Amino acid sequence: MDLGLKGKRAIVCASSRGLGRGCAEALAEEGVDLVLNGRTEKTLTDTANDIRDRFGVTVETVIGDIADEGLQAQLLERAGEVHILVNNAGGPPPGNYTDWDRDDWIEALDNNMITPITLMKAVLPGMIERKWGRIVNITSGAVKAPIPVLGLSNGARAGLTGFVAGLSRQVAGQGVTINNLLPGPFDTDRIRKTVESAAAAQGKSVDEVLEARKSQNPMGRFGEASEFGAYCAFLCSQQAGYVTGQNLLMDGGAYPGTL
Repeated sequence: MDLGLKGKRAIVCASSRGLGRGCAEALAEEGVDLVLNGRTEKTLTDTANDIRDRFGVTVETVIGDIADEGLQAQLLERAGEVHILVNNAGGPPPGNYTDWDRDDWIEALDNNMITPITLMKAVLPGMIERKWGRIVNITSGAVKAPIPVLGLSNGARAGLTGFVAGLSRQVAGQGVTINNLLPGPFDTDRIRKTVESAAAAQGKSVDEVLEARKSQNPMGRFGEASEFGAYCAFLCSQQAGYVTGQNLLMDGGAYPGTL
């Protein structure tokens, strides 16, 4: 299926590895030119070079923390006309609610709520003027089924979800869609970090805990970043123009609810 995206231009945040990179690769395969962002120069440069070589699209990079206001300004200036925005940021660390103070909450909200809102606000005027735009926010399956040790993430991402519920309806009539893509367990560095404390508490290796968690998933495995990226690319497609304001779960069936 031709997704109708050739020649579009996308910002993909936190895209040097993991789910962000999966989204960048899937968009590049459809002929989308990219502006990528990441904190580690070598990793980001290697990713950009690989995508250029494989897909023949233009790839620019902006190195730094996406929550930094100066970095955001640089990213938007470099991108110019933006047709697609994929918001993504690393999640807050796990822990117990008794461990988190005001500064922890402010940082979580800044990374996982305020930053994506700021970037949406910046790109929406141009999208509305052109009568076409796609925004995908990578949030978390924890929005539907909270994970106790990820309370910072639960709270910050739920806040973003509520904001998008209203905003998406405000801009839908201008040809702009905004959706949230909710990953469950995927084979990324992030999931390994979240099980380290559990492994230590259980006296097991990280790999043992990871394998146990895979076996708990109805599919018996973790998702692949390429699968996630393909879903993201579809949400950005011409064919997905009637899908907006949705929270779309991708978790291998882990969420047990009917709705």
